[in-house]
Amino acid sequence: MEITVRGYAEGDLPGMTAIWNSIVEEGMAFPQEEQLTPESAKDFFGSQSHCGVAEACGRIVGLYILHPNNVGRCGHICNASYGVDKAMANKGIGTMLVEDSLKVAAEMGFRVMQFNAVVQENASAIHLYEREGFKRIGMVPGGFRGIDGEYRTIILFYHEL
Repeated sequence: MEITVRGYAEGDLPGMTAIWNSIVEEGMAFPQEEQLTPESAKDFFGSQSHCGVAEACGRIVGLYILHPNNVGRCGHICNASYGVDKAMANKGIGTMLVEDSLKVAAEMGFRVMQFNAVVQENASAIHLYEREGFKRIGMVPGGFRGIDGEYRTIILFYHEL
């Protein structure tokens, strides 16, 4: 099966929204608590600096969002979030999304990518980020409240572009 990563188009929004909402619903990776509606998804994804999608057989199987991590004198640092359709896990899609986001971020003039809140239990994401050259810069005990109400440690990562 051929998988391609490209910038998103408006017709991709239903697939993107389904993947995003499934991760929000799990409550163990993204900080958001509210699901996206078709209207809010258009605004949310449209407000990002860039959104990429992974497509296989005409279906959206993964996505990422890319935006500044801060403003002004720290505006050269970007942040990204990734999501892969659970049915497509362990097929290299996450790697493709991360690699594309690093390339796009550099092309956009960002100098650093920083992740602010990778939940310590998210072993597959941590393994992927470290394999792609991200460095740990710290941990925040109790920095993430899971859907079960328990507070978990988050790890901060960065990657020079």
